[in-house]
Amino acid sequence: MTQRFLDRLEAFCFGRRKLVMAALLLLTLVMGYFGSRLRMEAGFEKHLPSNHPYVATFHAYRNDVMGANRLNIVVRARQGTIWTAAALSRLYQVTQAVTFLPNVERLGVQSLWTPNSFVNEITEEGFRADPLIDGSVTPESLDEASIAKIRAAALQGGFVGTLVSRGQDSAMISAELIETGADGRQLDYVAYNRILEQQLRQRFEDQDFAIEIIGFAKQVGEIADAAGSVLAYFGLALLLTAAAVYWYCRSLLFTLLPILCSFTSLVWQFGALQLLGFGLDPLAVLVPFLVFAIGVSHGVQQINFIVREVSLGRSCEAACRASLTGLLIPGTLALATAFVSFITLLLIPIPMVRELAIAASLGVAFKIVTNLLMLPVAASFFRVERSYADAAMALREARADWLRLLARIARPRHAAVCLGLVAVLFGLAVWQSHGRVVGTVEPGAPELRPDARFNRDAVSIAANYDTGLDWLTVIFEASAAPGALATQDGIGFCGNVNIGLFQDRFVWAMQPVPGVLSVSAFSDQMKQYNLGYNEGNPKMEAVPLDAANFAALATEIARTRGTMRKDCSMTAVHLYLTDHKAVTIQRVIEAVKAFAAGHAEAGVQIRLASGNAGVLAAVNETLEASELPMMLYVYAAIVLLVFATYRDFRAVLACCLPLTIGTFIGYWFMKELQIGLTVATLPVMVLAVGIGVDYAFYIYNRLQLHLARGQSIVQALEQAILEVGTATIFTAITLALGVATWSFSALKFQADMGKLLAFMFMVNMVMAMTALPAFAVWLERLLPRRRPARVPGLMLH
Repeated sequence: MTQRFLDRLEAFCFGRRKLVMAALLLLTLVMGYFGSRLRMEAGFEKHLPSNHPYVATFHAYRNDVMGANRLNIVVRARQGTIWTAAALSRLYQVTQAVTFLPNVERLGVQSLWTPNSFVNEITEEGFRADPLIDGSVTPESLDEASIAKIRAAALQGGFVGTLVSRGQDSAMISAELIETGADGRQLDYVAYNRILEQQLRQRFEDQDFAIEIIGFAKQVGEIADAAGSVLAYFGLALLLTAAAVYWYCRSLLFTLLPILCSFTSLVWQFGALQLLGFGLDPLAVLVPFLVFAIGVSHGVQQINFIVREVSLGRSCEAACRASLTGLLIPGTLALATAFVSFITLLLIPIPMVRELAIAASLGVAFKIVTNLLMLPVAASFFRVERSYADAAMALREARADWLRLLARIARPRHAAVCLGLVAVLFGLAVWQSHGRVVGTVEPGAPELRPDARFNRDAVSIAANYDTGLDWLTVIFEASAAPGALATQDGIGFCGNVNIGLFQDRFVWAMQPVPGVLSVSAFSDQMKQYNLGYNEGNPKMEAVPLDAANFAALATEIARTRGTMRKDCSMTAVHLYLTDHKAVTIQRVIEAVKAFAAGHAEAGVQIRLASGNAGVLAAVNETLEASELPMMLYVYAAIVLLVFATYRDFRAVLACCLPLTIGTFIGYWFMKELQIGLTVATLPVMVLAVGIGVDYAFYIYNRLQLHLARGQSIVQALEQAILEVGTATIFTAITLALGVATWSFSALKFQADMGKLLAFMFMVNMVMAMTALPAFAVWLERLLPRRRPARVPGLMLH
């Protein structure tokens, strides 16, 4: 059945090869047109796990507490303090500019100059709240007296460390972004970064003042700008690959063919994404080029096959026909495993990851056409001299002399030693990979270098402000109000003093947790207001026990947004963290869960989580929960595909066990290099599985061929290694060198991906060339075959 299909496909492709190539060229031109319109698109909502309870909390209360999608802008005096007329005037100008930026929620903007910054004061008459800067003060009217008054108010109001740096040389403006504008259009983060640079940094930064900007929008914009280097390093990798392929085959034709065919699938991929309405997320910009690498590896195998057939006396067209039928099954099997690997990313309920999965899966699917069908058909139009093929094979034989030594691994005694070493390495890798971090392992934006402007700004702000750049918002929901006042006055649950008392106990429990920098809570405000309304008596700095007093103070607190709903059905605690490392967030999350499990209050429910740390926690938990099922699905798919193709459990074990060992070695590598498992690194590990099994398929397919011819397992393995070993090793080294150049990229995550990919290319190649033959030999000895080896769709020539 399979052979009949291959014969018909061969007859169609080569019988109408001009028509086939014309159709493929037309398709490439059309897809190129649409692909040229593809743009980078980023979105905050795309990074949120759609079904995670933390995200549900975030959406439920995003209009009541500080949103996770915020901007922090700092005006820093290069010399002296912020308490000068020039510095305060500059702060006013920047505040105004931020307020009127597009997609900024104007009521949420806060700085020293905004009317929502109050100084709470206890007087003889009681509690009084005045604006930090009086409405009669303007930048033009600033003098020494007014500046001294503003400074005293900032100190008295406790704004040093929040809106003013501890060293008092800078001041902060915070704003919340709305992702959907009034016109219903989504915020273009890449374009918005240019707006921030033009309207804030370029406009207000000079030799006297520095402007520091952080936030999700700025981070994504910086990544998108740095992503321009992806093309440069892709070009460098392409040149290195082309040079290496030429060195390998000594033919300009066979150098260009695999590269052009792989590039064709890249064009189709970009065009398909545009037609499907997708953009290219900055964090997914590497994926198309990773898929390109897969195509080059298959192209080299095709060239290797064609040249070998020509050297055996076949014409170029006959060799290309043999290449199509001989490599279509193992090539399709390898690409199918990569396709399934990427498709399993759809299991992760994060829209950005699902878009990435679709993009990568499309690219891999197109490889079947461009690298397994288009390449041999295109090569058949050219004439390859027998003398060239003989010279190429002689050169290959000379290069492969040392492979005869490696091929001895197929001998039982050598195979046993190899298996012993592999077992030790596997055990060590499993042990060392424990403690691998899921999420971010460094402060700042992990996608950028430490010396990137965004990370320098983040470090500067974190070092000078107490509130931190990362916060976890814990929600206290009131579901009942025992003893509450009547609700006809609209106070709802505000008569339930137990809410404040319960929350106060929670705050005391969270303050000593490592990683918590400071705490801002409804209960703290309640204590402060109670103190103020009782003439500053220190004994009254407590949550009031009287329901009426509690309700009255809650009404006062509700005037400012951020910690409660007006009916007290929700009150919040903001835990400001030292950083957003995964271990920091996880430690604080576990402390919150432990408190909730050990303390209960009737009518009050603790609910996680909002704030940017809450969103990161949701992403990390989703990745951690999805990784094992996803990898199991990937391996299950590989097992089914291998078994369906070879109908032999030996093939399953021989192909999958080395791959498993390589995967755990990769996890060990990630741990040693402090590379966390994130939405950017996860596709690389999936790709490593997909491309790692490619080597195994090509070697095992040749093994089956020689077994079917009646050779012993040792002879068959030695012959298979000699035939495809050079191409396999060359492909792995070439691709590893190409992606290793990414280590110099301005994008840290591209550099990390380059290191990880180069390592995984080499590890999987080594496993395929050593562990696979060793497994195959001993499986054959322990469980000898009762039927001849099955070679699916492979011509026995």
